[in-house]
Amino acid sequence: MAEKCIKGRDECYGLKEMTVLFEISQRLIASTELKNDLSPILNMLVEHLNAERSFLTIYNRNNSKIYIEAACGMSPQQQSLGKYKLGEGVIGKVIELGQPIVIQEISKSNLFLNKTRSKLQKEGRELTFICVPIVVENKMTGALSVVREFNPYITYEEDIHLLSVVGSLIAKTVQVRQKKAEELEELKKKNLQLQNEVDGNNFAKNIIGNSSKMRDVFSLVEMVAKTNSTVLIRGESGIGKELVADAIHSESSRKSKNLIKVNCSALPDSLIESELFGHEKGAFTGADQMRKGRFEMANGGTIFLDEIGDLPLSTQVKLLRVLQERQFERLGGSETISVDVRIVCATNCNLEELIEEGKFREDLFYRINVFPIFIPALRERRNDIPLLVDHFIQKINKKNRTNVRRITTAAIDMLMVYRWPGNVRELENVIERACILSRDNVLHSYHLPPTLQTADSTATGSHEGMTGVLERLEKQLIIDGMTTTKGNITKAAELLKITERMLGTRIKKYKIDAWRYKV
Repeated sequence: MAEKCIKGRDECYGLKEMTVLFEISQRLIASTELKNDLSPILNMLVEHLNAERSFLTIYNRNNSKIYIEAACGMSPQQQSLGKYKLGEGVIGKVIELGQPIVIQEISKSNLFLNKTRSKLQKEGRELTFICVPIVVENKMTGALSVVREFNPYITYEEDIHLLSVVGSLIAKTVQVRQKKAEELEELKKKNLQLQNEVDGNNFAKNIIGNSSKMRDVFSLVEMVAKTNSTVLIRGESGIGKELVADAIHSESSRKSKNLIKVNCSALPDSLIESELFGHEKGAFTGADQMRKGRFEMANGGTIFLDEIGDLPLSTQVKLLRVLQERQFERLGGSETISVDVRIVCATNCNLEELIEEGKFREDLFYRINVFPIFIPALRERRNDIPLLVDHFIQKINKKNRTNVRRITTAAIDMLMVYRWPGNVRELENVIERACILSRDNVLHSYHLPPTLQTADSTATGSHEGMTGVLERLEKQLIIDGMTTTKGNITKAAELLKITERMLGTRIKKYKIDAWRYKV
Protein backbone atom coordinates (compact mmCIF):
# COMPACT_ATOMS: atom_id res chain seq x y z
CA MET A 1 0.00 0.00 0.00
CA ALA A 2 3.01 2.29 0.51
CA GLU A 3 3.60 2.80 -3.21
CA LYS A 4 -0.01 3.75 -3.75
CA CYS A 5 0.13 6.24 -0.89
CA ILE A 6 3.25 7.85 -2.41
CA LYS A 7 1.50 8.04 -5.79
CA GLY A 8 -1.49 9.61 -4.12
CA ARG A 9 0.74 12.05 -2.17
CA ASP A 10 -1.12 13.08 0.99
CA GLU A 11 -4.05 10.68 0.58
CA CYS A 12 -4.09 6.90 0.16
CA TYR A 13 -4.68 6.05 -3.50
CA GLY A 14 -6.53 2.86 -2.62
CA LEU A 15 -8.93 4.80 -0.41
CA LYS A 16 -9.55 7.33 -3.17
CA GLU A 17 -10.29 4.51 -5.62
CA MET A 18 -12.72 2.86 -3.20
CA THR A 19 -14.42 6.20 -2.65
CA VAL A 20 -14.96 6.90 -6.35
CA LEU A 21 -16.23 3.36 -6.97
CA PHE A 22 -18.66 3.71 -4.05
CA GLU A 23 -19.99 7.01 -5.43
CA ILE A 24 -20.41 5.51 -8.91
CA SER A 25 -22.29 2.48 -7.55
CA GLN A 26 -24.58 4.73 -5.47
CA ARG A 27 -25.44 6.81 -8.53
CA LEU A 28 -26.23 3.70 -10.55
CA ILE A 29 -28.44 2.30 -7.79
CA ALA A 30 -30.35 5.56 -7.48
CA SER A 31 -30.96 6.01 -11.23
CA THR A 32 -32.57 4.14 -14.11
CA GLU A 33 -31.62 6.32 -17.10
CA LEU A 34 -28.20 5.50 -18.53
CA LYS A 35 -28.11 8.52 -20.83
CA ASN A 36 -28.49 11.00 -17.98
CA ASP A 37 -26.10 9.28 -15.57
CA LEU A 38 -23.12 8.30 -17.64
CA SER A 39 -21.70 11.78 -18.09
CA PRO A 40 -21.45 12.38 -14.32
CA ILE A 41 -19.86 8.95 -13.89
CA LEU A 42 -17.32 9.74 -16.59
CA ASN A 43 -16.74 13.10 -14.94
CA MET A 44 -15.88 11.29 -11.67
CA LEU A 45 -13.31 9.21 -13.56
CA VAL A 46 -11.76 12.31 -15.13
CA GLU A 47 -11.47 14.06 -11.76
CA HIS A 48 -10.12 10.98 -9.97
CA LEU A 49 -7.45 10.29 -12.63
CA ASN A 50 -6.79 13.96 -13.36
CA ALA A 51 -7.51 13.02 -16.97
CA GLU A 52 -8.25 15.13 -20.04
CA ARG A 53 -11.34 13.28 -21.17
CA SER A 54 -13.24 10.01 -20.84
CA PHE A 55 -15.94 8.44 -22.99
CA LEU A 56 -18.07 5.32 -23.39
CA THR A 57 -18.60 3.61 -26.76
CA ILE A 58 -21.45 1.22 -27.59
CA TYR A 59 -21.08 -1.71 -30.00
CA ASN A 60 -24.05 -2.24 -32.33
CA ARG A 61 -24.01 -5.92 -33.33
CA ASN A 62 -26.53 -5.43 -36.14
CA ASN A 63 -24.22 -3.33 -38.27
CA SER A 64 -20.84 -3.93 -36.52
CA LYS A 65 -20.54 -0.18 -35.86
CA ILE A 66 -19.21 1.47 -32.71
CA TYR A 67 -20.21 4.96 -31.61
CA ILE A 68 -19.75 7.27 -28.62
CA GLU A 69 -22.71 7.11 -26.27
CA ALA A 70 -21.52 9.51 -23.53
CA ALA A 71 -18.41 11.57 -22.83
CA CYS A 72 -16.72 14.01 -20.50
CA GLY A 73 -14.29 16.59 -21.87
CA MET A 74 -15.60 16.36 -25.45
CA SER A 75 -18.00 18.58 -27.39
CA PRO A 76 -21.18 17.15 -28.94
CA GLN A 77 -19.62 17.66 -32.37
CA GLN A 78 -16.56 15.63 -31.38
CA GLN A 79 -18.79 12.90 -30.00
CA SER A 80 -20.71 12.71 -33.30
CA LEU A 81 -17.43 12.14 -35.15
CA GLY A 82 -16.50 9.18 -32.95
CA LYS A 83 -17.80 6.34 -35.13
CA TYR A 84 -15.75 3.20 -35.70
CA LYS A 85 -16.00 -0.15 -37.42
CA LEU A 86 -15.21 -3.40 -35.62
CA GLY A 87 -11.42 -3.79 -35.62
CA GLU A 88 -10.82 -0.15 -36.60
CA GLY A 89 -8.44 1.89 -34.48
CA VAL A 90 -7.79 1.32 -30.77
CA ILE A 91 -11.46 1.09 -29.79
CA GLY A 92 -12.33 -1.22 -32.66
CA LYS A 93 -9.42 -3.51 -31.72
CA VAL A 94 -10.37 -3.56 -28.02
CA ILE A 95 -13.95 -4.61 -28.82
CA GLU A 96 -12.83 -7.09 -31.47
CA LEU A 97 -10.20 -8.75 -29.25
CA GLY A 98 -11.90 -8.25 -25.88
CA GLN A 99 -8.61 -7.06 -24.36
CA PRO A 100 -7.57 -3.66 -22.88
CA ILE A 101 -5.06 -1.57 -24.84
CA VAL A 102 -2.83 1.28 -23.62
CA ILE A 103 -1.28 3.74 -26.08
CA GLN A 104 1.30 5.59 -24.00
CA GLU A 105 2.03 8.41 -26.49
CA ILE A 106 -0.91 8.87 -28.81
CA SER A 107 0.74 11.44 -31.08
CA LYS A 108 3.29 8.77 -32.09
CA SER A 109 0.81 5.92 -32.64
CA ASN A 110 -0.59 4.83 -36.01
CA LEU A 111 -3.31 2.82 -34.27
CA PHE A 112 -4.78 5.94 -32.63
CA LEU A 113 -7.00 7.42 -35.39
CA ASN A 114 -8.21 10.55 -33.54
CA LYS A 115 -11.55 10.61 -35.37
CA THR A 116 -12.90 13.06 -32.80
CA ARG A 117 -10.19 15.57 -33.80
CA SER A 118 -9.13 16.10 -30.19
CA LYS A 119 -5.78 17.44 -29.03
CA LEU A 120 -2.97 14.87 -29.20
CA GLN A 121 -0.83 16.79 -26.72
CA LYS A 122 -1.41 19.08 -23.75
CA GLU A 123 0.85 22.12 -23.65
CA GLY A 124 3.55 20.18 -25.48
CA ARG A 125 3.28 17.13 -23.20
CA GLU A 126 2.28 13.70 -24.50
CA LEU A 127 -1.08 12.11 -23.67
CA THR A 128 -1.87 8.45 -22.94
CA PHE A 129 -4.97 6.58 -24.16
CA ILE A 130 -6.37 3.73 -22.04
CA CYS A 131 -9.27 1.60 -23.31
CA VAL A 132 -10.92 -1.44 -21.73
CA PRO A 133 -13.73 -3.65 -23.06
CA ILE A 134 -17.15 -3.94 -21.43
CA VAL A 135 -18.41 -7.52 -21.49
CA VAL A 136 -21.78 -8.94 -20.42
CA GLU A 137 -22.35 -12.70 -20.44
CA ASN A 138 -19.26 -13.20 -22.60
CA LYS A 139 -20.63 -10.80 -25.22
CA MET A 140 -19.06 -7.46 -26.15
CA THR A 141 -21.27 -4.48 -25.39
CA GLY A 142 -18.82 -1.57 -25.65
CA ALA A 143 -15.65 0.00 -24.32
CA LEU A 144 -14.63 2.56 -21.67
CA SER A 145 -11.78 4.94 -22.53
CA VAL A 146 -9.71 7.59 -20.75
CA VAL A 147 -7.13 10.08 -22.07
CA ARG A 148 -4.67 11.33 -19.44
CA GLU A 149 -1.25 12.94 -19.29
CA PHE A 150 1.65 10.59 -20.10
CA ASN A 151 3.87 9.60 -17.15
CA PRO A 152 6.92 7.47 -18.10
CA TYR A 153 7.55 6.50 -14.45
CA ILE A 154 4.35 4.59 -13.78
CA THR A 155 2.54 1.56 -15.15
CA TYR A 156 -1.12 1.74 -16.05
CA GLU A 157 -2.25 -1.49 -14.45
CA GLU A 158 -4.12 0.42 -11.74
CA ASP A 159 -5.94 2.56 -14.34
CA ILE A 160 -6.87 -0.55 -16.33
CA HIS A 161 -8.12 -2.19 -13.14
CA LEU A 162 -10.20 0.85 -12.20
CA LEU A 163 -11.74 1.20 -15.65
CA SER A 164 -12.49 -2.53 -15.75
CA VAL A 165 -14.29 -2.33 -12.38
CA VAL A 166 -16.28 0.73 -13.50
CA GLY A 167 -17.04 -1.05 -16.75
CA SER A 168 -18.40 -4.05 -14.88
CA LEU A 169 -20.54 -1.75 -12.69
CA ILE A 170 -22.18 -0.10 -15.67
CA ALA A 171 -22.15 -3.20 -17.91
CA LYS A 172 -25.78 -4.19 -17.39
CA THR A 173 -26.94 -0.65 -18.01
CA VAL A 174 -24.75 -0.46 -21.12
CA GLN A 175 -26.30 -3.71 -22.31
CA VAL A 176 -29.79 -2.20 -22.00
CA ARG A 177 -28.66 0.79 -23.99
CA GLN A 178 -27.04 -1.48 -26.57
CA LYS A 179 -30.28 -3.39 -27.07
CA LYS A 180 -32.23 -0.16 -27.42
CA ALA A 181 -29.74 1.12 -29.98
CA GLU A 182 -29.94 -2.11 -31.96
CA GLU A 183 -33.72 -2.12 -31.86
CA LEU A 184 -33.74 1.48 -33.05
CA GLU A 185 -31.35 0.57 -35.86
CA GLU A 186 -33.58 -2.32 -36.87
CA LEU A 187 -36.65 -0.07 -36.86
CA LYS A 188 -34.82 2.48 -39.01
CA LYS A 189 -33.85 -0.27 -41.45
CA LYS A 190 -37.43 -1.54 -41.68
CA ASN A 191 -38.72 1.99 -42.05
CA LEU A 192 -36.24 2.58 -44.89
CA GLN A 193 -37.35 -0.65 -46.57
CA LEU A 194 -40.99 0.37 -46.31
CA GLN A 195 -40.17 3.84 -47.56
CA ASN A 196 -38.26 2.38 -50.50
CA GLU A 197 -41.21 0.16 -51.22
CA VAL A 198 -43.60 3.11 -51.14
CA ASP A 199 -41.28 5.42 -53.08
CA GLY A 200 -40.39 2.73 -55.55
CA ASN A 201 -44.03 2.00 -56.25
CA ASN A 202 -45.39 5.53 -56.45
CA PHE A 203 -44.82 5.33 -60.19
CA ALA A 204 -45.29 1.55 -60.46
CA LYS A 205 -48.17 0.61 -58.22
CA ASN A 206 -48.46 -2.91 -59.63
CA ILE A 207 -44.73 -3.73 -59.55
CA ILE A 208 -44.00 -5.44 -56.26
CA GLY A 209 -40.42 -5.76 -55.05
CA ASN A 210 -37.96 -4.36 -52.57
CA SER A 211 -34.81 -6.31 -53.45
CA SER A 212 -31.71 -4.40 -54.48
CA LYS A 213 -32.14 -5.57 -58.09
CA MET A 214 -35.70 -4.29 -58.27
CA ARG A 215 -34.73 -0.99 -56.66
CA ASP A 216 -32.17 -0.63 -59.46
CA VAL A 217 -34.97 -1.24 -61.97
CA PHE A 218 -37.19 1.36 -60.27
CA SER A 219 -34.33 3.86 -60.42
CA LEU A 220 -33.80 3.28 -64.15
CA VAL A 221 -37.53 3.55 -64.86
CA GLU A 222 -37.76 6.79 -62.92
CA MET A 223 -34.84 8.31 -64.84
CA VAL A 224 -35.91 7.32 -68.36
CA ALA A 225 -39.65 7.93 -67.89
CA LYS A 226 -39.16 11.71 -67.95
CA THR A 227 -37.50 11.57 -71.37
CA ASN A 228 -38.74 10.65 -74.86
CA SER A 229 -35.99 8.08 -75.44
CA THR A 230 -36.73 4.64 -76.87
CA VAL A 231 -36.61 1.91 -74.22
CA LEU A 232 -35.86 -1.80 -74.63
CA ILE A 233 -37.13 -3.97 -71.75
CA ARG A 234 -35.42 -7.36 -71.59
CA GLY A 235 -36.00 -10.44 -69.49
CA GLU A 236 -37.70 -13.82 -69.32
CA SER A 237 -41.40 -14.39 -69.88
CA GLY A 238 -43.66 -13.78 -66.92
CA ILE A 239 -41.52 -11.20 -65.11
CA GLY A 240 -43.77 -8.19 -65.73
CA LYS A 241 -42.23 -6.34 -68.68
CA GLU A 242 -45.65 -4.91 -69.55
CA LEU A 243 -45.97 -3.46 -66.04
CA VAL A 244 -42.64 -1.69 -66.49
CA ALA A 245 -43.91 -0.23 -69.78
CA ASP A 246 -47.03 0.97 -67.95
CA ALA A 247 -44.83 2.61 -65.31
CA ILE A 248 -42.67 4.37 -67.92
CA HIS A 249 -45.75 5.80 -69.62
CA SER A 250 -47.55 6.79 -66.41
CA GLU A 251 -44.53 8.83 -65.26
CA SER A 252 -43.86 10.49 -68.61
CA SER A 253 -45.12 13.80 -69.95
CA ARG A 254 -47.32 11.73 -72.30
CA LYS A 255 -49.35 10.12 -69.53
CA SER A 256 -52.51 11.99 -70.52
CA LYS A 257 -52.30 10.44 -74.02
CA ASN A 258 -52.81 6.88 -75.18
CA LEU A 259 -50.62 3.92 -74.32
CA ILE A 260 -51.13 1.46 -77.18
CA LYS A 261 -49.94 -2.12 -76.67
CA VAL A 262 -49.05 -4.54 -79.44
CA ASN A 263 -48.07 -8.18 -78.92
CA CYS A 264 -45.95 -8.81 -82.00
CA SER A 265 -45.91 -12.58 -81.51
CA ALA A 266 -49.71 -12.81 -81.33
CA LEU A 267 -50.31 -11.29 -84.78
CA PRO A 268 -49.97 -13.30 -88.03
CA ASP A 269 -47.37 -12.02 -90.49
CA SER A 270 -50.09 -11.20 -93.03
CA LEU A 271 -51.85 -8.80 -90.65
CA ILE A 272 -49.06 -7.27 -88.58
CA GLU A 273 -48.27 -4.42 -91.02
CA SER A 274 -51.93 -3.51 -91.18
CA GLU A 275 -52.15 -3.56 -87.38
CA LEU A 276 -49.10 -1.36 -86.92
CA PHE A 277 -49.47 1.10 -89.79
CA GLY A 278 -53.15 0.80 -90.80
CA HIS A 279 -54.60 0.28 -94.29
CA GLU A 280 -56.63 2.12 -96.93
CA LYS A 281 -59.99 0.96 -98.22
CA GLY A 282 -59.50 -1.77 -100.78
CA ALA A 283 -55.87 -2.41 -99.85
CA PHE A 284 -56.62 -6.15 -99.71
CA THR A 285 -59.57 -8.49 -99.76
CA GLY A 286 -61.88 -7.66 -96.88
CA ALA A 287 -60.53 -4.10 -96.40
CA ASP A 288 -63.91 -2.47 -96.94
CA GLN A 289 -62.94 0.73 -95.12
CA MET A 290 -59.91 2.75 -94.08
CA ARG A 291 -58.40 1.73 -90.75
CA LYS A 292 -55.87 3.55 -88.59
CA GLY A 293 -52.90 1.56 -87.35
CA ARG A 294 -51.53 1.33 -83.81
CA PHE A 295 -48.82 3.94 -84.44
CA GLU A 296 -51.43 6.44 -85.61
CA MET A 297 -53.63 5.66 -82.60
CA ALA A 298 -50.65 6.25 -80.29
CA ASN A 299 -49.87 9.70 -81.75
CA GLY A 300 -48.84 12.00 -78.89
CA GLY A 301 -48.54 9.04 -76.51
CA THR A 302 -46.61 5.78 -76.21
CA ILE A 303 -46.62 2.53 -78.18
CA PHE A 304 -45.48 -0.67 -76.48
CA LEU A 305 -44.18 -3.36 -78.85
CA ASP A 306 -44.07 -6.58 -76.84
CA GLU A 307 -42.02 -9.56 -78.10
CA ILE A 308 -40.40 -7.42 -80.79
CA GLY A 309 -37.96 -10.25 -81.51
CA ASP A 310 -40.82 -12.11 -83.29
CA LEU A 311 -41.38 -9.39 -85.92
CA PRO A 312 -40.88 -10.60 -89.52
CA LEU A 313 -37.93 -9.05 -91.39
CA SER A 314 -40.21 -7.27 -93.85
CA THR A 315 -41.94 -5.42 -91.01
CA GLN A 316 -38.63 -4.67 -89.33
CA VAL A 317 -37.60 -2.57 -92.33
CA LYS A 318 -40.72 -0.39 -92.07
CA LEU A 319 -40.38 -0.14 -88.30
CA LEU A 320 -36.82 1.09 -88.74
CA ARG A 321 -38.12 4.01 -90.82
CA VAL A 322 -40.68 4.90 -88.16
CA LEU A 323 -37.93 4.93 -85.52
CA GLN A 324 -35.68 7.12 -87.65
CA GLU A 325 -38.17 9.57 -89.14
CA ARG A 326 -41.46 8.98 -87.28
CA GLN A 327 -43.14 8.61 -90.67
CA PHE A 328 -44.95 5.78 -92.52
CA GLU A 329 -47.65 5.05 -95.12
CA ARG A 330 -50.78 3.02 -94.56
CA LEU A 331 -50.95 -0.31 -96.35
CA GLY A 332 -52.26 0.39 -99.87
CA GLY A 333 -51.84 4.15 -99.47
CA SER A 334 -49.37 6.76 -100.72
CA GLU A 335 -49.90 9.54 -98.18
CA THR A 336 -46.98 9.94 -95.73
CA ILE A 337 -48.22 10.16 -92.15
CA SER A 338 -46.09 11.75 -89.44
CA VAL A 339 -46.52 10.80 -85.80
CA ASP A 340 -45.13 11.96 -82.47
CA VAL A 341 -44.89 8.73 -80.52
CA ARG A 342 -42.61 7.32 -77.84
CA ILE A 343 -41.57 3.71 -78.50
CA VAL A 344 -41.08 1.13 -75.74
CA CYS A 345 -40.10 -2.40 -76.78
CA ALA A 346 -39.80 -5.67 -74.90
CA THR A 347 -38.43 -9.12 -75.64
CA ASN A 348 -37.47 -12.36 -73.96
CA CYS A 349 -35.29 -13.35 -76.93
CA ASN A 350 -31.54 -13.08 -77.22
CA LEU A 351 -31.53 -10.45 -79.97
CA GLU A 352 -27.76 -10.74 -80.42
CA GLU A 353 -28.15 -14.41 -81.37
CA LEU A 354 -31.05 -13.58 -83.69
CA ILE A 355 -28.83 -11.01 -85.44
CA GLU A 356 -26.13 -13.65 -85.99
CA GLU A 357 -28.76 -16.02 -87.39
CA GLY A 358 -30.06 -13.30 -89.74
CA LYS A 359 -33.50 -13.20 -88.11
CA PHE A 360 -33.24 -9.68 -86.66
CA ARG A 361 -31.82 -6.57 -88.28
CA GLU A 362 -28.70 -5.21 -86.59
CA ASP A 363 -29.54 -1.59 -87.46
CA LEU A 364 -32.99 -1.99 -85.89
CA PHE A 365 -31.41 -3.44 -82.75
CA TYR A 366 -29.22 -0.38 -82.29
CA ARG A 367 -32.25 1.85 -82.83
CA ILE A 368 -34.34 0.23 -80.11
CA ASN A 369 -31.48 -0.44 -77.70
CA VAL A 370 -31.14 3.23 -76.71
CA PHE A 371 -31.95 2.62 -73.04
CA PRO A 372 -32.05 -1.07 -72.11
CA ILE A 373 -33.66 -2.19 -68.85
CA PHE A 374 -33.13 -5.79 -67.75
CA ILE A 375 -35.76 -7.23 -65.40
CA PRO A 376 -34.28 -10.00 -63.20
CA ALA A 377 -35.97 -13.39 -63.04
CA LEU A 378 -37.86 -14.24 -59.87
CA ARG A 379 -35.23 -16.82 -58.84
CA GLU A 380 -32.65 -14.00 -58.86
CA ARG A 381 -34.66 -11.91 -56.39
CA ARG A 382 -36.14 -14.46 -54.02
CA ASN A 383 -36.42 -11.89 -51.22
CA ASP A 384 -39.36 -10.38 -53.12
CA ILE A 385 -41.38 -13.61 -52.97
CA PRO A 386 -43.04 -12.93 -49.53
CA LEU A 387 -44.08 -9.44 -50.72
CA LEU A 388 -45.47 -10.84 -53.96
CA VAL A 389 -47.36 -13.57 -52.10
CA ASP A 390 -49.04 -11.03 -49.80
CA HIS A 391 -49.95 -8.89 -52.83
CA PHE A 392 -51.44 -11.82 -54.73
CA ILE A 393 -53.42 -13.02 -51.70
CA GLN A 394 -55.02 -9.56 -51.39
CA LYS A 395 -55.64 -9.40 -55.14
CA ILE A 396 -57.22 -12.86 -55.28
CA ASN A 397 -59.32 -12.21 -52.16
CA LYS A 398 -60.81 -9.21 -53.93
CA LYS A 399 -61.26 -11.09 -57.20
CA ASN A 400 -62.81 -14.28 -55.79
CA ARG A 401 -64.38 -12.75 -52.67
CA THR A 402 -62.36 -15.00 -50.40
CA ASN A 403 -60.81 -14.20 -47.03
CA VAL A 404 -57.40 -15.88 -47.02
CA ARG A 405 -55.40 -14.23 -44.22
CA ARG A 406 -51.92 -15.70 -44.32
CA ILE A 407 -49.52 -18.34 -45.62
CA THR A 408 -47.61 -20.76 -43.38
CA THR A 409 -43.84 -20.68 -42.96
CA ALA A 410 -43.53 -24.17 -44.45
CA ALA A 411 -45.34 -23.04 -47.59
CA ILE A 412 -43.16 -19.93 -47.90
CA ASP A 413 -40.05 -22.09 -47.54
CA MET A 414 -41.21 -24.24 -50.44
CA LEU A 415 -41.84 -21.16 -52.57
CA MET A 416 -38.37 -19.81 -51.74
CA VAL A 417 -36.47 -22.88 -52.99
CA TYR A 418 -38.44 -23.45 -56.21
CA ARG A 419 -36.77 -22.35 -59.48
CA TRP A 420 -39.83 -20.51 -60.92
CA PRO A 421 -39.32 -21.04 -64.66
CA GLY A 422 -42.59 -19.17 -65.21
CA ASN A 423 -41.49 -16.31 -62.94
CA VAL A 424 -44.03 -13.96 -61.33
CA ARG A 425 -46.87 -15.13 -63.56
CA GLU A 426 -46.37 -18.71 -62.38
CA LEU A 427 -46.23 -17.57 -58.74
CA GLU A 428 -49.55 -15.75 -59.10
CA ASN A 429 -51.18 -18.85 -60.58
CA VAL A 430 -49.80 -21.01 -57.76
CA ILE A 431 -51.17 -18.65 -55.10
CA GLU A 432 -54.57 -18.44 -56.81
CA ARG A 433 -54.80 -22.24 -56.89
CA ALA A 434 -53.83 -22.43 -53.21
CA CYS A 435 -56.44 -19.81 -52.27
CA ILE A 436 -59.14 -21.86 -54.00
CA LEU A 437 -58.08 -25.03 -52.15
CA SER A 438 -57.85 -23.41 -48.72
CA ARG A 439 -60.67 -24.17 -46.30
CA ASP A 440 -59.36 -22.42 -43.18
CA ASN A 441 -58.27 -19.09 -44.73
CA VAL A 442 -54.64 -20.18 -44.42
CA LEU A 443 -52.36 -21.33 -47.25
CA HIS A 444 -50.56 -24.54 -46.24
CA SER A 445 -47.77 -26.41 -48.01
CA TYR A 446 -50.20 -29.13 -49.13
CA HIS A 447 -52.17 -26.50 -51.05
CA LEU A 448 -49.20 -25.95 -53.37
CA PRO A 449 -48.88 -27.86 -56.68
CA PRO A 450 -47.06 -31.22 -56.67
CA THR A 451 -44.23 -29.72 -58.74
CA LEU A 452 -43.27 -27.61 -55.72
CA GLN A 453 -43.41 -30.55 -53.34
CA THR A 454 -40.97 -32.92 -55.04
CA ALA A 455 -37.20 -33.06 -54.81
CA ASP A 456 -37.02 -33.18 -58.61
CA SER A 457 -38.73 -29.83 -59.00
CA THR A 458 -36.46 -28.11 -56.52
CA ALA A 459 -33.23 -29.83 -57.62
CA THR A 460 -32.60 -30.98 -54.06
CA GLY A 461 -32.82 -34.74 -54.53
CA SER A 462 -29.98 -36.96 -53.47
CA HIS A 463 -29.78 -38.41 -57.03
CA GLU A 464 -28.02 -35.21 -58.09
CA GLY A 465 -24.81 -36.28 -56.39
CA MET A 466 -21.76 -34.22 -55.48
CA THR A 467 -20.99 -33.23 -59.09
CA GLY A 468 -24.46 -31.83 -59.63
CA VAL A 469 -24.41 -29.88 -56.36
CA LEU A 470 -20.99 -28.42 -57.11
CA GLU A 471 -22.04 -27.45 -60.64
CA ARG A 472 -25.12 -25.65 -59.31
CA LEU A 473 -22.96 -23.81 -56.78
CA GLU A 474 -20.41 -22.89 -59.45
CA LYS A 475 -23.11 -21.59 -61.77
CA GLN A 476 -24.64 -19.49 -58.99
CA LEU A 477 -21.24 -18.01 -58.11
CA ILE A 478 -20.71 -17.05 -61.77
CA ILE A 479 -24.17 -15.46 -61.96
CA ASP A 480 -23.46 -13.50 -58.75
CA GLY A 481 -20.13 -12.34 -60.17
CA MET A 482 -21.70 -11.27 -63.47
CA THR A 483 -24.42 -9.42 -61.60
CA THR A 484 -21.92 -7.58 -59.38
CA THR A 485 -19.74 -6.51 -62.34
CA LYS A 486 -22.74 -5.72 -64.56
CA GLY A 487 -21.75 -8.29 -67.15
CA ASN A 488 -18.06 -7.36 -67.39
CA ILE A 489 -16.39 -10.75 -67.94
CA THR A 490 -12.88 -9.45 -67.21
CA LYS A 491 -13.88 -7.95 -63.87
CA ALA A 492 -16.02 -10.99 -63.01
CA ALA A 493 -13.03 -13.27 -63.61
CA GLU A 494 -10.91 -11.12 -61.27
CA LEU A 495 -13.66 -11.22 -58.64
CA LEU A 496 -13.95 -15.01 -58.89
CA LYS A 497 -10.15 -15.37 -58.93
CA ILE A 498 -10.04 -17.39 -62.15
CA THR A 499 -8.74 -16.60 -65.62
CA GLU A 500 -10.95 -14.92 -68.19
CA ARG A 501 -10.60 -18.01 -70.42
CA MET A 502 -11.78 -20.32 -67.61
CA LEU A 503 -14.77 -18.07 -66.94
CA GLY A 504 -15.65 -17.97 -70.64
CA THR A 505 -15.57 -21.78 -70.80
CA ARG A 506 -17.91 -22.08 -67.81
CA ILE A 507 -20.28 -19.41 -69.13
CA LYS A 508 -20.59 -21.44 -72.31
CA LYS A 509 -20.96 -24.71 -70.36
CA TYR A 510 -23.81 -23.41 -68.20
CA LYS A 511 -25.39 -21.44 -71.08
CA ILE A 512 -25.29 -18.17 -69.13
CA ASP A 513 -26.32 -15.14 -71.20
CA ALA A 514 -23.74 -12.49 -70.29
CA TRP A 515 -25.76 -9.80 -72.07
CA ARG A 516 -28.53 -10.10 -69.48
CA TYR A 517 -26.30 -8.60 -66.81
CA LYS A 518 -25.11 -5.59 -68.77
CA VAL A 519 -26.57 -2.16 -67.98
